[in-house]
Amino acid sequence: MNPDNYFTSAYGVRIPYIIYGTAWKKDCTATLVEHAVSLGFRGIDTACQPKHYNEVGVGDGVAACLEQGLERSELYLQSKFTPLNGQDPERVPYDSKASLAEQVAQSFQTSLKNLQTSYLDCLILHSPLANPQQMEEVWQAMEQIFDYGGAKQLGISNCYDLQQLKLLYQNATVKPAVIQNRFYDKSQYDRAIRNFCQQQQIIYQSFWTLTANPNVLAHATLRSLAANYQRSPAQVFFRYLNQINIIPLTGTTSETHMKEDLAIIDFELTADECDAIGKLL
Repeated sequence: MNPDNYFTSAYGVRIPYIIYGTAWKKDCTATLVEHAVSLGFRGIDTACQPKHYNEVGVGDGVAACLEQGLERSELYLQSKFTPLNGQDPERVPYDSKASLAEQVAQSFQTSLKNLQTSYLDCLILHSPLANPQQMEEVWQAMEQIFDYGGAKQLGISNCYDLQQLKLLYQNATVKPAVIQNRFYDKSQYDRAIRNFCQQQQIIYQSFWTLTANPNVLAHATLRSLAANYQRSPAQVFFRYLNQINIIPLTGTTSETHMKEDLAIIDFELTADECDAIGKLL
């Protein structure tokens, strides 16, 4: 990891070593975002999807921090275009009858308004579209946003099919710089996808990292390392992920856990210790 605790993408965008996730925060979103940033988080993840995210609340939380002297350039903000099948039919943040390209453009403009910003550090496709032609149309619309500087880079989430990712990478003019997936046993921890990401300089972000892995966190290997470093098993796991070039998302609402998550850079696992944890996955 870089000495200043940022990863740098293929597009030269600096991404913090851990990102604060804002799903399911509802009316507490603004307060939690402001608190997370005040404690030291510099990466915020959200989506233009009212069903699961209060993007307006994220914007209010960020605005409060900017009013206290933080510069927008010090924050990494990423949001997502969520296709229609992932939206609440009663709260779609764009014209559901518009073309896919127009839906992407409308969603993006809504995100800028919600977040009170003039650009995103990353625009992510929330989930792949099953129809290849529709997928291409959406990605090309996102590329247009990149081309005029609205987003510094593009990414994709919930993509667990390596061939689908390879096809996107092959056909895209603006290559995906980020992939954000659940990190769990059901997908074999995306081993093949992560190998492809390493080869193509795609940064892998993990979510559902702790919730989906209680057996890993309870394993004697993690508990022994946690005791040795006087850290929690979660801190050891997050630190391990950083050291194998993964950026974890954390959505904790606990101040204690926020501080612990930020403190994972204060120690370093040995290569043998990383190998031991890797055998659990």
